Amino acid sequence: MDFENEIARRRTFGIISHPDAGKTTLTEKLLLFGGAIQEAGAVKNNKIKKTATSDFMEIERQRGISVATSVLAFIYNDKKINILDTPGHKDFAEDTFRTLTAVDSVIVVIDVAKGVEEQTEKLVEVCRMRNIPMIVFINKLDREGKDAFDLLDEVEQKLGLSVTPLSFPIGMGYDFKGIYNIYEKNINLFSGNSKQNIEETIAFTDIENPELDNIIGESAAQELRDNLELVNGVYPEFDKDSYLKGEQQPVFFGSALNNFGVRELLDCFVDIAPTPRPKNAEERMVDANEPDFSGFVFKIHANMDPKHRDRLAFIKIVSGTFERNKPYLHVRHDKKLKFSSPNAFFAEKKEIVDISYPGDIVGLHDTGNFKIGDTLTSGEKLNYKGIPSFSPEHFRYINNADPMKAKQLFKGIDQLMDEGVAQLFTLELNGRKVIGTVGALQYEVIQYRLEHEYGAKCTYENFPVHKACWVEAEDASNNEFKEFKRVKQKFLATDKQGQLVFLADSQFSLQMTQQKYPTVKLHFTSEFD
Repeated sequence: MDFENEIARRRTFGIISHPDAGKTTLTEKLLLFGGAIQEAGAVKNNKIKKTATSDFMEIERQRGISVATSVLAFIYNDKKINILDTPGHKDFAEDTFRTLTAVDSVIVVIDVAKGVEEQTEKLVEVCRMRNIPMIVFINKLDREGKDAFDLLDEVEQKLGLSVTPLSFPIGMGYDFKGIYNIYEKNINLFSGNSKQNIEETIAFTDIENPELDNIIGESAAQELRDNLELVNGVYPEFDKDSYLKGEQQPVFFGSALNNFGVRELLDCFVDIAPTPRPKNAEERMVDANEPDFSGFVFKIHANMDPKHRDRLAFIKIVSGTFERNKPYLHVRHDKKLKFSSPNAFFAEKKEIVDISYPGDIVGLHDTGNFKIGDTLTSGEKLNYKGIPSFSPEHFRYINNADPMKAKQLFKGIDQLMDEGVAQLFTLELNGRKVIGTVGALQYEVIQYRLEHEYGAKCTYENFPVHKACWVEAEDASNNEFKEFKRVKQKFLATDKQGQLVFLADSQFSLQMTQQKYPTVKLHFTSEFD
């Protein structure tokens, strides 16, 4: 199949939501439709010991949350779908922000009872900044929840979106009868007992048809007709161009756990979602159908297989084709590398691939060459932008609890930081190591992984820091900068890239520093232009 066709077949997207809105369940049901798994392991059901395909770390299983971002791919209607599973838990926001640099579109999952929650607001804001096309899926309709119109209003107001419903519920909770699919003009009736299998639909091109009253009852049929009239009156018609520009967001309703409304979502998604989009590098804009290969590392995952100590660098292919055993330029190191066993992901299985196309995610075995944000190309020096580090919220000293295992501890910390699990700061004054994380749960993950993967034990001590700011000096040789470094010596550290960081102990001290040293610029992300 030719190159252009392969690009046109690709759909790479992420699913974002607040924890417990049903993201992992939706991911499973999409895999079920793609034939990638035979049955969905009910995520919350302890009787079924098989936990969700997309959660594979012990801590995730214990907590029932997705911690590590994984990649799941399947074929549906001859389209190659790549799902980047993003952690819903707020402690892993940074991992999710980075994953959003590798997706071409997004599905936002919202819980019908809770509506828009804080985590969703933050993630949608990142998508809006980047004009990523979004589809909204309102989940758990088989439970009592907010009125459909109220929810649509809330999505518009809280998330700043411009929505248009492409399906609409018939009743809700106990009265939930099914869904009218506005996009395809048919009705999907809810029987409530089909968690594992796939529902049938009834085509209803004309909702005035009296047959509808016989199927769902007169009052439900009348309510549906009234609601659809309101939808047509209030919401704009779906416009694919506006959706692709990130200006309009289609909304679907359903219940992922009961596999309801998921097929409608998937069919429409495959039809309208963007193919691989162009990406901005520092040097120029790179288009997907350029013949020369380029791609970037957006995630590193260590020890995916506990039996083998391996790290996989996940690379999103932006342009050209990536071929096995062909040498490519590692731009930061300025050296050529070749890869004999690049992995592609099919549901939970990894397989070695000979050729991959734009939009695909390839896992490369890594012995420590890669860092988050690295670029690989056919030879051109490109640096992709938009994978910053964010200022952590929590800071702790890390201490070695077993002096015999110092080497293992340093190796473990080093590798976990390359993965972007947390950030490491080394104090200028005494060389002590401080770990900064976005969420407190990360400390448990680090401790658990150091012990189980590297055989090292660590303890933590609190370190009262309000914010980490990356320091940019207008002129490193001027007296003001030297004075800043002298006075603030005990608050200065370097990050893993060797960039200077100011660890402010309070909002007040941050403001005072900014006033006192106007030529020293402080940034809350590590990537500044």
